[in-house]
Amino acid sequence: MFGSFRTARSRIVPLAASLAVVAAFAPSAASAMLGDKEVARLVSFGGACAKCELSGRKLTGAQFNGANFAGAALVGSDLREARFYGANFSGADLSRADLSDSQMIGANFGSANLSDAKLRDVEAKGVSFSSANLSNADLRDLRAQGANFGRASMGGAQLNEGELTGANFSKTDARGVSFRDASMQGAVLAHGRFERASFRDTNLDSAVLSGAMFAGADFRDASLRRAMLYGVDLSKARNLDQDQLDEACTDASTKLPPGLVARGCHGGGARLTGWRPPTPPAAPRMPRPPAPPAEPRD
Repeated sequence: MFGSFRTARSRIVPLAASLAVVAAFAPSAASAMLGDKEVARLVSFGGACAKCELSGRKLTGAQFNGANFAGAALVGSDLREARFYGANFSGADLSRADLSDSQMIGANFGSANLSDAKLRDVEAKGVSFSSANLSNADLRDLRAQGANFGRASMGGAQLNEGELTGANFSKTDARGVSFRDASMQGAVLAHGRFERASFRDTNLDSAVLSGAMFAGADFRDASLRRAMLYGVDLSKARNLDQDQLDEACTDASTKLPPGLVARGCHGGGARLTGWRPPTPPAAPRMPRPPAPPAEPRD
């Protein structure tokens, strides 16, 4: 198995100097051809590869176990079905990368560039996207309960039908984002910018919207039961009705469209339903080096 790595050694020297390549779970995964922009499925990476240049690489099905790829460049790379377990991609450039169907547990994508990236049907429970650039990203069907999107730039992104229970969107720029049909119970949207965002058919029960901006946002058929609307300016929001507001928590500081009235807090008060992220798995042990070749016989 290690022989095939030695065969490709001349092509992976730049990466091997800082990256530990761990054995794959299938024989075919033991080959790597980074020079040809291809890495076989199920190759597992550990160790450090900070600021590596891996743009355009084919990394489908790769596993990143406790790996440090901070500041790495993976522009347009194919990371479909990849696994990110406790991996650090903070500050990495993943713009236009395809991460569809990938799984992220305890991973850090803080301040990463994921603009125009595809994260369709991704599991990202408890993952940090704090201050990341997710503008125009495709995040439909994202399962990101308890994830942190605080201070992220998400203009034009799509999060339709996402599972976002207990997620943090505080001080996030989500102008024009579509949250249609998403589950956002207990999510925190405080002091964020959600102008022209779509919350059609979105479940915002017990969510915290305090201090956020919603001019032009669409709330048609959204559920706001026990949602905290204190200090929120909804005067220019669209498709709000009195029935929605009667189930929410409002006060004198809540600004509403003409004809709608703030009536306090009903239904027992707001209750947050945060979600704790799972403990990330430990990084795998490094494999033992292969035995040296036998001395040639005379």
